Amino acid sequence: MSQQVTNPQNTVYSVKRFMGRRLNEVASEERMVPYKLIGKAEDEVRISAGGRKFTPPQISAILLAELRRIAENELGEVCDRAVITVPAYFNDAQRQATADAGAIAGLTVERIINEPTAAALAYGVEHRGARNIAVVDLGGGTFDLSLMKLGDGKFEVLAVHGNTHLGGDDFDQRIIDIVADDFLRTHQMDVREEPMALQRLKQSAQSAKAELSFRKSVDISVPYIAISPEGPLHLQYTLDRDRFEAVCDDLFGEIREACRRVLYDASLPGEAIDEVVMVGGSTRIPRVQKIAMEAFKADSVNKSTNPDEVVAGGAAILGGILQGDLINVHLMDVTSHGFGVTDARGRMETLIPKNTPMPVTVKKIFSTPIDNQRSVSINVLEGEKTRADDNRPLGLFRLSGIPKAPAGVPRIEVAFHIDANGILNVAARDEASGREQKVTITGAGGMDDDERDQMREEVKAVQEQKNEAEVELSLRNHAERALHTMQGWLQYHGSMIGSKPAQKFEVTLLKLQKAIAANKTDQMKNCLKKLDEMSELYRKAG
Repeated sequence: MSQQVTNPQNTVYSVKRFMGRRLNEVASEERMVPYKLIGKAEDEVRISAGGRKFTPPQISAILLAELRRIAENELGEVCDRAVITVPAYFNDAQRQATADAGAIAGLTVERIINEPTAAALAYGVEHRGARNIAVVDLGGGTFDLSLMKLGDGKFEVLAVHGNTHLGGDDFDQRIIDIVADDFLRTHQMDVREEPMALQRLKQSAQSAKAELSFRKSVDISVPYIAISPEGPLHLQYTLDRDRFEAVCDDLFGEIREACRRVLYDASLPGEAIDEVVMVGGSTRIPRVQKIAMEAFKADSVNKSTNPDEVVAGGAAILGGILQGDLINVHLMDVTSHGFGVTDARGRMETLIPKNTPMPVTVKKIFSTPIDNQRSVSINVLEGEKTRADDNRPLGLFRLSGIPKAPAGVPRIEVAFHIDANGILNVAARDEASGREQKVTITGAGGMDDDERDQMREEVKAVQEQKNEAEVELSLRNHAERALHTMQGWLQYHGSMIGSKPAQKFEVTLLKLQKAIAANKTDQMKNCLKKLDEMSELYRKAG
């Protein structure tokens, strides 16, 4: 957290919001982070930090590699397989970017699972009664809803809905804006224009949001946030819960509408939900809990599991299922978006509707709209809009070599396959010629094997640099402790070893002090070794 304040432009966080996204899709998120996003509007987001350029999968891979290191140290064995969770409303490009991150980190990604589904696994694997549950997942960057049917070891997702542009960060930003606007009116200075001041305010806003979950009002205090000609300025603001809820009213409205939509998609009334499970730190906000209770006709919400840890627990359970440690547990997830192609009228021809159980394969026969047409273009789309242009384009590929024939005669089979990770593969085949074209839809986040290998090496280099820095820091800390201890010992017990040996100790300690000041690793090692030898020699002599 201190790096966010002292070095905001080079501290990357909330990267999940940029996974699989193009730059022109993240305008609102870009304004909320101090680090720089670069690239053309239609290109995948790239992050500039520390004089280098990173893709969001690379940043995620660095985090995954660190988690892998921690796990291996804890377990004492190699960990090279992983279950990775993603927001249920992640689209195909975002899921592919997540899979890429795992590959870059050197992991075999066994499964990508929706976060609400993972939470339901953690919550429901020990409960055996049949019931319908709603999982409300509001984290820092994304919002997800899943309606699930549980019973006798079966976990069936009925419908999902959500918003990958809504999360705790947005509530923080509302607090930042009202406090900064008040400071601007009072002092004619906008603290949002100074990165370090903004990060200090952001931390205070996060703390205030958390405190308002159990208090009616909170004092926001950031001393020495700015300097005026008259001297230092201190930020003071009292925020009450009513004011917070008022400035976030539209965000709460989006949550309420999402609850209504997911019930509609599942064809269920609110009364059909037996339990509401809260996931993610921002579900601690009382208004969020109230909205969930009203939407799903519940007297209370289930907070028995830690909302910050329950998703990770569910991922671990799925890992146990996949390697056979848990049996009689059956999981059926659904697609978060619809998939289809552009038809001859410029409309979306849906092949796989939203909330279809996965994995799934759907085939459909198309034909040519023009006489003697030798090739067709397959424009793959994701979304639920009627007009093709209103949906997200995933990829365009061409099937050529079709025999000449009148319009409507050729039979072109288009097959969509979505695997258990929610990643799409598309194939097109001309029945007459047997010609076939296959493509794995990679979207904005996809990359080929060469790119993954290159990024894997870059992540390894970053990890090695980090490990070297940790070793150097550990050595420096050890040297500083040794210097302090030996200086104290020499002051009180130097007379016991004689003036000449004491003088040798003093010379070595002085060299060690200079090595620490200059951060000379080799010199620190030599001095520490010499001190050890001298200490052992006098210990034996004594």
